Amino acid sequence: MTRIREAPTVAEHEMVRFPTRRVRASFRPPSVTILNLFRRLHRRALAYLALILSAAPAAAAAAPAVLNEIVVSAARAPQPAEHAAATVRVLTAEELSRGPSATLDGALRAVPAFGLFRRADSLAANPTAQGVSLRGLGPSGASRSLVLLDGVPLNDPFGGWVAWTKLPRDGAWRAEIVPGGGATAWGNAALGGVVQILTAPEPFSPLQANAPTARLSASVGSFGTREAEFSTTAPTGAGEARLLGRAFATDGYSLVAPERRGAIDTPARSRHRWIGAGWRRAPGPDGLGVAVNARLFDETRGNGTPYTGNRSREQFASFALGGRPDTGFGWDGVAYAQDQSFASTFSSVNAARTVETPASDQHAVPASAFGAAWTGFWRGNAGTRTSAGGDLRLVRGETQEHFTYSGGRFTRERIAGGSQSFAGFFLLREQALAKGWRAIAGLRGDRWRDWDGTRRETERDSGTVLRHDRFPAARGSALSPQAGFVWNPAAGWRLRANVQRAFRRPTLNELYRPFRQGANVTEANPLLRTERATSGEIGAEWNAALSPTAGTLAFSTVGFANDLRDAVANVTIARGPGTFPVIGALPAGGLGRQRLNVARIRVNGVELTAAWRPAPNLTLDAAVLFNDATVRSAPVARALEGRRLAQVPRRSATFSAAWRTPAGLLISARSRALGRQFEDDENQLVLGAVVVTDATVSMPAGRHTEVFLSVENAGDARIETGRGADGVINVAGPRAWRGGLRARW
Repeated sequence: MTRIREAPTVAEHEMVRFPTRRVRASFRPPSVTILNLFRRLHRRALAYLALILSAAPAAAAAAPAVLNEIVVSAARAPQPAEHAAATVRVLTAEELSRGPSATLDGALRAVPAFGLFRRADSLAANPTAQGVSLRGLGPSGASRSLVLLDGVPLNDPFGGWVAWTKLPRDGAWRAEIVPGGGATAWGNAALGGVVQILTAPEPFSPLQANAPTARLSASVGSFGTREAEFSTTAPTGAGEARLLGRAFATDGYSLVAPERRGAIDTPARSRHRWIGAGWRRAPGPDGLGVAVNARLFDETRGNGTPYTGNRSREQFASFALGGRPDTGFGWDGVAYAQDQSFASTFSSVNAARTVETPASDQHAVPASAFGAAWTGFWRGNAGTRTSAGGDLRLVRGETQEHFTYSGGRFTRERIAGGSQSFAGFFLLREQALAKGWRAIAGLRGDRWRDWDGTRRETERDSGTVLRHDRFPAARGSALSPQAGFVWNPAAGWRLRANVQRAFRRPTLNELYRPFRQGANVTEANPLLRTERATSGEIGAEWNAALSPTAGTLAFSTVGFANDLRDAVANVTIARGPGTFPVIGALPAGGLGRQRLNVARIRVNGVELTAAWRPAPNLTLDAAVLFNDATVRSAPVARALEGRRLAQVPRRSATFSAAWRTPAGLLISARSRALGRQFEDDENQLVLGAVVVTDATVSMPAGRHTEVFLSVENAGDARIETGRGADGVINVAGPRAWRGGLRARW
């Protein structure tokens, strides 16, 4: 059950002040939801599933490959990967390090289900456009997927976007991607799935040997790119201490396509640095482990013109405890605090792209988050596993910005923001039903609250108050159930199904902060309702060791369906020139948008993967994603019904190969194919299809060192990332190389 506010009428959307909010309840029987969901699974899913099952007799003779990988993101506790009913994609440290991208989010694009709001990665994308989209469920600036670093949320407290530059590039131990799953364990913001970056196998694993360890990587590349990253660990009494850091800078490339580039366009430079420190003690005779971590982060960007840019700063600290009193039970607890600031400037550019005019100066966005969580996990008889726990998250943030540029200065100031809290409890149980059969069931309950919402606008010179809205507090609850099963009908075979319900509260940014970018204006909406989604998938997997000479082979197919209700979208409601309700004045060519709830969106599709290891030193991987993401019902904008979601291609695919010679030379290559997609909600602005090929070569340069050379976009393909109503096209990076070294000792 989810309690949300009543849908506002069109008149209410156009009101300057919002005096009241009501709360209502909505509940659909789980049995009806599950039946309807699986009926809507894409036809391709069942067709490919039948094709794989028809091959079972011929494949049964092959010996199964051994599967003993442990994952933690789906159930919030250690779990064998073959027991997970939801899809879990894992990228190991080796797979991440051999990726050619200079950014971690670029490396994660080896999984077609993983995407950002736009095609550009964090090397050039504005931080507010770095939301995560899994299987096309979440193409908006506020991510609909939860991103975690060692179990702690990384999503921005104010806007929900993700600063990928806070994460280690070469120091990540592994990445786990759970598209369409994990919401029962993690709650709010995991509506589209979970992405977790882990820097160690287990926070309370046994300590390293008495000798200290260290890792260092450094590289230089095109566009003046240079980076260095390090970490070192050393024993300290009963525990071990760790120090790690990263520094990165690039002069950048122009974001505007050559045919429209003008004198005002400059390279999108960026620079970031962070340093972290930690200490931990593994569980001793008392079974108690302790871990303390802290991080400082600073980033500065230029966003393609002399005036536009942004800066981010963060201070973060966490304290964790873990208990391992016996082999059948364990628990983890963590408390964390995050304090950050953000500033950004926006401008409008004339048609000839020779002059820019300041549009807004978002000079301060202070935000903070405090959280705590506890998880216990039990292993019982007959292979049963149970995980349970609770979490609490409090966020506070506001925007302080100057706007209305006139006479060479900004004449008005806006302060808008508020507070949110989330508290939830969950229980997940996994149990064997019969030989080869396992069932997974879980339930999560959450309470959320928004309060202190405000928007104040004043004249800077006179202090005259133009508007001062105080929005009443709102609160509600949500239930997030999950049910699934796993069936192993024969050696090497795994069939599974999973269904869940999930929710996401709009962020403070969506509720309270309007913004202007160029000639386009987007209004906030404090009456936004909670997003709700019912997601399901059916999958079949087969893996086997073919023969001593043929290696191992694995196939999987997954059909998925998502029914998203009350999705928050930037809906076009006005076109300039003119003065309009809600939006105000728009210049010629300008678009007026407002954040509104789109009643119903469906995202259905099929994901196919294949992995062949013909030899221990040769790997071949392929994956393809077919995605049908359309608006089914939109009373607030009927013209959107039947339209495809912006920024979601119908087809995407990846192919990668890696070969290590007996001498230690590693050659790896990756191709990504992206189908055409739309820039806007009305499907008027098309971004063309593209195929991008990258490659990396590395070789040993001593006992503990390797050197590498990478090239991104080797074919210098044109990667369109944005298209404006004025015809201006933005592009991602052209061909670029990067070379350096990695050392471990």
